[in-house]
Amino acid sequence: MGADSGRSRGTESRISQWLRRRPKPQPEADDAARLALLLAVAEAGMPISPAAHPVGYRCSCERIGCPTPARHPVSFAWQTQSTTDRAQIERWATNQPQANFITATGMIHDVLDVPLPAGRAALERLTAAGIDVGPVAQSGEDRMLFFTATRGTPEDEDEWWPCELDCHPETMDEHPGLRWHCRGSYVLLPPARLPGELDVHWIRGPEHPLPDPLTLLETLTDACARYAAAESGLDHDAVAWPLGR
Repeated sequence: MGADSGRSRGTESRISQWLRRRPKPQPEADDAARLALLLAVAEAGMPISPAAHPVGYRCSCERIGCPTPARHPVSFAWQTQSTTDRAQIERWATNQPQANFITATGMIHDVLDVPLPAGRAALERLTAAGIDVGPVAQSGEDRMLFFTATRGTPEDEDEWWPCELDCHPETMDEHPGLRWHCRGSYVLLPPARLPGELDVHWIRGPEHPLPDPLTLLETLTDACARYAAAESGLDHDAVAWPLGR
């Protein structure tokens, strides 16, 4: 019995040692998956550049009290730095393994940025109606991003507006909670990490063709209006995507 007991203890000891030595998930696999997603975005024609990343609940940038932690580009030259060049993206991903990435809008694509409940309702209605919906991402616990083709630059510049105007108070009553990221703006690109263990992830990936934004706009606007009516205390300033670094 003593021998059996010894074998039992020995077996338990070996199992315990094996459990302690079990290989943890390889960061190389995560890095490879991250790079594959970034390259898929680039292959779809959407330019990207490095962004800050979370350090606990703070931002990796040196700005004290950063108002948009882990959500802004690293460089002030992000518009000219953004690229779809595979070799450059691979260098960034290798040399900056913690970095998030942004994609610059208004060149190839725009992004319609809405409150998450409105986005979910709109996505359900659009898919039920058989409307082609392009890539869709969820940002944190409060926003949904619909990636569309860009409107380009109209011949009549009066018909165009820079993105930051979309969040002014006088436009929020018309399009409550909706941001149209176009020329001069950007969005955080999946996969991205946010403070508080939140993230930005794809719901529909970049392999889906970019739709005309006008095919989605009516449904999104209606969903945002319903959401604003249900949320009587909605702070319009809070739902706008901040552009500042």
